[in-house]
Parts: sequence; structure tokens; C-alpha cells
Amino acid sequence: MYINNLFFHLHYCNCRQPGAEVKYSSKINRTIQHHELILITSGKGHIRDKHKSYKLKEGTLLYLCPNVQHSIYADSVEPICFFSVHFSCAIVGFDNDKWNITGKVDTLPLDFVQNLKDYYLVNDVFKKLAENWMSKLPNYEFISKTLFQKLLFEIFQNIKNNNNDYSSSLKVDKVIEYMINNIDKKITLTELSELVCLSPAYLSRVFKETTGYSVIEFFNKIKVDKAKELIIDGDKKIKEVAKILGFTDEFYFSRIFKKIEGISPLEFYHKNVHGY
Repeated sequence: MYINNLFFHLHYCNCRQPGAEVKYSSKINRTIQHHELILITSGKGHIRDKHKSYKLKEGTLLYLCPNVQHSIYADSVEPICFFSVHFSCAIVGFDNDKWNITGKVDTLPLDFVQNLKDYYLVNDVFKKLAENWMSKLPNYEFISKTLFQKLLFEIFQNIKNNNNDYSSSLKVDKVIEYMINNIDKKITLTELSELVCLSPAYLSRVFKETTGYSVIEFFNKIKVDKAKELIIDGDKKIKEVAKILGFTDEFYFSRIFKKIEGISPLEFYHKNVHGY
């Protein structure tokens, strides 16, 4: 499962900030049927699942999966303040002009509890999300979905930037930049591994973990994205497009294109250029 293929539905947002009149129980035992993200903005407490208890403090991010029992305890002197969003998600695909919903998602690639560093961007987006939801102004649901996706981006970016393997992530970025600048060429894994001074095996693993694709799958995806642009906007013939993208075999290019898009480049041309 990769996050690019997810569709999100928001159930509701909530918050508690210093000075708020609404009071919350100091102890909550529950099992929810959907997902929830909670960012602790101040106060103290702890959360417990079946196995362990975790301290809560400013900057703690909680990710609660569906059907996982947990208990949250707030300090009586310094009660917890937070932003939260409840949501569900499903895997949605688009293949050969058809939408496919392949089922709901029970977990995202996030830890149950993690302490964010330099989380001001996450806090800012979370605050805007909660405020927009509670304002109930026209189109608030659509705007909230947009803000929620931005929130997820900021969370994953924060985790990436503070991860011990951040240097490896930067090298993946360098590999992708190299692919884009050499989209018309054939590139080997050995060539890329030498570029970033990593072993081919380690680069393959880190690249897959970061992007969700193998090195060759991602490079072919970049080529196919460019091919679609050339076919629609450049009105190029399939043979010309294949040559521009470094494919010496037009039929091999067509197989790669169909594997990624679900239709051949010729079918794509007829549907998008001539409309039949």
C-alpha cells in the first residue's frame, strides 16, 4: 500500500486549546472504528495500548488505527491541549478509464506515538484544518480535505527530515533529479549507485521504501508521464515518442506504456487526441 493511491473521507475535526471553556474527561477508554490523528500542542498525560504506556507532551503525534483499544490520561494540573482529525480511507485506482475501489485501509505507515521535532508547519496546517472544519463556511468539507492531505504531507516530510536516514533520502532525491535530466537515455542501477555512493542493493531498498517503486519502475513511470505529454501536447507519433525517450524498440516502449497506463500508447492517442 502506498499513500498516493489513497482516497480520504473526513468524519470530523476537534481541538482543545488553553483557556477553552469545554472540559474533557481526564481519562478516556475507547476503541474507534476509523483512523484518528492527534497532535498534542501543550499539557501533559500519557496514552496506553495493550502493551505499553507512552508519555504525552508538546509535539507528540498520535496515530490511532481502527479497532485498536487505547486509554488516554490527561494531567489534572496541566491538561492536554490538542488538534485532532477523524478519517477513513480506501485504496482507489484508475486504470483504462475506470475507477476501482479495492477496499478500505486499516493502517497507514505511521507509528502509534512519535515525538515530532520542529513541528511548526504541522501545527500550522492542523490549526487551519480544525478552524476551517469548525467554521462550517461554504465548501468547508472540500477545503478540509485539501488541508488534510497537506497535513499528511507535512507529517511525512517532518518524519523524513528528522530521520536518521535523511542523508539516504536526499540521495534518492538526487537519483530522481538525475533520471529527469536524463529521461532520453538508458540508465543502469550501477550508474545510479555510483552517482550517490551507495551499493546497488542498498539504493534499491532505500528507493523502494521512499517512493513505493523500484528504481526501474520509477524511471519508466517518469518516461510514460513524459510520453503522455508528448502525445497530447506535441502530437508526436508513437515511434517518435519512443525515440525521444531513449527506447530503440517501439514495441518494447508500447509494452511498458500499457503496463503502467492499462492501455497502449496508440489507444491513448486515439482517446485523447482524436477522441474515439
